[in-house]
Amino acid sequence: MDYLRMTAPCGLACFNCGYFLANEDVKGRRKLERDERLNGIPTEVWLCKGCRNQEGILKSHELFFGRSGPCRVYKCTKEKNIDFCFECSEFPCDDLHPYADRAAQVPHNTKIFNLCLIKKLGLQLWAESKAAAVYETYFHKWFSL
Repeated sequence: MDYLRMTAPCGLACFNCGYFLANEDVKGRRKLERDERLNGIPTEVWLCKGCRNQEGILKSHELFFGRSGPCRVYKCTKEKNIDFCFECSEFPCDDLHPYADRAAQVPHNTKIFNLCLIKKLGLQLWAESKAAAVYETYFHKWFSL
């Protein structure tokens, strides 16, 4: 797998995301289709090919945030010609600010942690040994110290 293509510049692991996996995963696709029947939001809005593959443009951003074009982080990294935010002298910046009010619904709070791990371990080692565990801990385990 091309982990660079499948990891967003902000550190989100597209290859672990249900909206990416539902492109191939029948069970995940059925869940989105069920959600479409319940809330009226088309499955195509949720399906994603990965941030870099879609040049930072997500249909869900337009629907929910009224924002068209690439996300700020993607656009910034392209302008600065860097692969990841941690390569920037301004890291961390406000574009990576966590969403405390939506922590249970969106993976954005994992961005800085993932970016630090990618910088420390390298992209491939992070992707193969830590990314899934970070996702699992964030979404499915109780907070503990």
